[in-house]
Amino acid sequence: MKAATVKNLKDELRSRSHSNLVDICLRLSKFKKENKELLTYLLYESSNEALFIIHVKEEIEEEFSKLNRSNNYLIKKSVRKILRTTNKYIRYSGIPETKVELMMFFCYMLHTLLDDSINSYILEKLLTRQIELLNKSISKLHEDLQYDYKAEFEELLKQ
Repeated sequence: MKAATVKNLKDELRSRSHSNLVDICLRLSKFKKENKELLTYLLYESSNEALFIIHVKEEIEEEFSKLNRSNNYLIKKSVRKILRTTNKYIRYSGIPETKVELMMFFCYMLHTLLDDSINSYILEKLLTRQIELLNKSISKLHEDLQYDYKAEFEELLKQ
């Protein structure tokens, strides 16, 4: 089966009744965990983005604290998992400011991890790449927000 285009789906959803849309959303939420998480974000957390950011930061911090530090391979796998989770939450939000906040916090936590006597070339390259992406994301924001985030970004780079 070939998937329909976004425009076709949009047109079809507009022609459906309210109760039919509710049934479609509930059925969609049963298939993938990500669908259910996205619906949860849209229904409950999108109205308070600041609280959403706080919850995601707490989850990132908790994951970093639970890292298996027995060898560099396990650390690398765990950090990549945390990055995937962070990017998933960024996609759920879709707000550029949220992206910058979460990526900056991830970079700070990774930098702190690297400071704790973990010597890994791969993690250093990962941090460098995320800092480059963060810099690009900051440059796409409004000028006033750029100024605020650039100050935090420079502080992160000084560390």
